Amino acid sequence: MLNTNITSFRKNIFSMLEQTIKYNEPINISTKDGNAVVISEEDYNGLMETVHICSVPRMKKKIAEGLQTPLSECLPENEVKW
Repeated sequence: MLNTNITSFRKNIFSMLEQTIKYNEPINISTKDGNAVVISEEDYNGLMETVHICSVPRMKKKIAEGLQTPLSECLPENEVKW
């Protein structure tokens, strides 16, 4: 995570945002009133999907069960039918 203050962020906003978008590197911006974090849209969408999945009780349970399944009992990637 890139840490900066608001003055530096204002001065370098284009290059900092470009880094965030290209490399998914969050920016922590400190101000006198507190901090803010800027993340890429891709990271934001991933977080929102994770929140959604975790809010569905059956889905959360299936994921937890899947994490307990030994790899030897899983299908190889090339045999998974989507």
